[in-house]
Amino acid sequence: MSSTVIISAILSMLAGIGIFLVACSTMSSNLEAVSSSKLRSLFRKVSGNKMIGVGIGAVTTAAIQSSGATTVMIIGFVNAGIMTLTQAATVIYGANIGTTITGQIVALGMTGSNRVSTTVIFSAFAGVGAIISLFGDRDQIKRWGGIFSGFGMLFVGLSMMSSSMETFSGLESVKHFLAGINNVLLLVIVGTVFTAIIQSSSVMTSIAITMVVTGLITLDQGIYLTMGSNIGSCVVALIAGLGSSKNAKRTSIIHLLFNVGGVIVFLIIGFIISVVTGGRVDFGVIFARLFPNVPQIQLAMFHTVFNTLTVLIVLPLTGILVKIVSKIIPDSQDDTHKEEGRLYYVDRKMLKSPPIAVDQLKKEIINMADIAMRNYIYSLDAICHLDFSKQEQFNKNEKEIDFINRELVKFVVELSQLPLSEKDHKYVSTTFHTISDLERVGDYAENIMEYADTLKSENEGFSESAVSEIAYMREHIEKLFDEVIKAYTNKDKEALAEAYRIEDEVDRITTRMEENHIIRLNEGICTAIVGSQYMSLASNSERIADHFINMGKMVNEW
Repeated sequence: MSSTVIISAILSMLAGIGIFLVACSTMSSNLEAVSSSKLRSLFRKVSGNKMIGVGIGAVTTAAIQSSGATTVMIIGFVNAGIMTLTQAATVIYGANIGTTITGQIVALGMTGSNRVSTTVIFSAFAGVGAIISLFGDRDQIKRWGGIFSGFGMLFVGLSMMSSSMETFSGLESVKHFLAGINNVLLLVIVGTVFTAIIQSSSVMTSIAITMVVTGLITLDQGIYLTMGSNIGSCVVALIAGLGSSKNAKRTSIIHLLFNVGGVIVFLIIGFIISVVTGGRVDFGVIFARLFPNVPQIQLAMFHTVFNTLTVLIVLPLTGILVKIVSKIIPDSQDDTHKEEGRLYYVDRKMLKSPPIAVDQLKKEIINMADIAMRNYIYSLDAICHLDFSKQEQFNKNEKEIDFINRELVKFVVELSQLPLSEKDHKYVSTTFHTISDLERVGDYAENIMEYADTLKSENEGFSESAVSEIAYMREHIEKLFDEVIKAYTNKDKEALAEAYRIEDEVDRITTRMEENHIIRLNEGICTAIVGSQYMSLASNSERIADHFINMGKMVNEW
């Protein structure tokens, strides 16, 4: 065989790997966009029930065709404090089951009386999907075109890899070299390293399937390469854990220990089977008998059985696993140090899954609104009663608002550049204004707190009637806030209409406050300094109501 043919085979294999990776990415992004609402509802159901966590991880990964994306997203949830280590562990277990779907799809495409023609049929989906994407007049239709294109490209890449493997199978030197690699540990290491380099266990499994089908390696060799791919897939999670919180790092280590532990257990089982049968039976023999004459199904089914049994073995030990990683990465005294601010619901790692990131973005904005509203209440307590007991918490909240404003804008900028559904894109585009409005609420609350400081330093205070009027204003703004949050959370137009009604009443209250202030000033009930702070407070309160209404108005833009 000439060197030209060998070089062509190598290039064909590299091209096949590249097309396969692009296909996985294309399918993942489009499947995620199409199933965004279902994915969101799934993640809201993560609870203390371990089986629910496993199911959510499996379904999510099967839907987006990427265990790496699921794992990185989970690390983001843990880093944001939304998920506990135990919850994250169970979802990661499920992700390992869901990732076997790709192997099953590949095996399906290579099954039939004529393997090549079956692959060609599936490859044709790439063209069909491209036509749908090109001529589709709706975003959803184009997404489905992208899914079909990605699905077809999987088999285009697979066909190219398979073709190169057939070329290599004709080389006696290559066959002898591969036949000599019988050490199971070495095979696991090769699978681990290759998967770590390309960062895709799906590609490693697919290559192993094509090598087994073409006779380049035995089924048993393919099985141990596949085991190694499970360990190599942890590299993505370990990288994601770097620079994150301790719990996020613990989550990535749980993933590593889980996958390494599963491989060790199966290595031990394989050794015991070999010893008991005198070397006559191994995993390859077992699965060859279970699924005769279909090597691609044999390896794909082993992958599924291997990951499923590993989950069943480790699931009851999750609590112990969490304790182990907590000892590996212990808490330190520095962890008690309070930061100036943090994001509660979003993390950059969630950008791996845009629909989930959009859902968490909304929660973060609602949380920011809640912090701003609390500071407004603290400022009113301070100015009405000269009660500064909440001053420290107020200052902390103000720093937190500034932090969230700064970091959330960066997050939204990155999110807006990702492929989003039309509905999500409209929502994300409105969030810049909403974040700015809430930051202004915080600034107005800070102004009111400064007015309170002025009254305290001047040994002054509001009259009972003034305090009563402020309490009436506060009551209405609290009601307005509740209606705006209801409208923003559920796109509730009735709640928004009620918020508008209350906002009109706030304007009338502000006018009455100004009129009553003039009366008190003429009657000598309050001084010029007190009156100045009172008028500023009334004006700031009205503007706070306006900014909350602006937040509610955005509902009409989605």
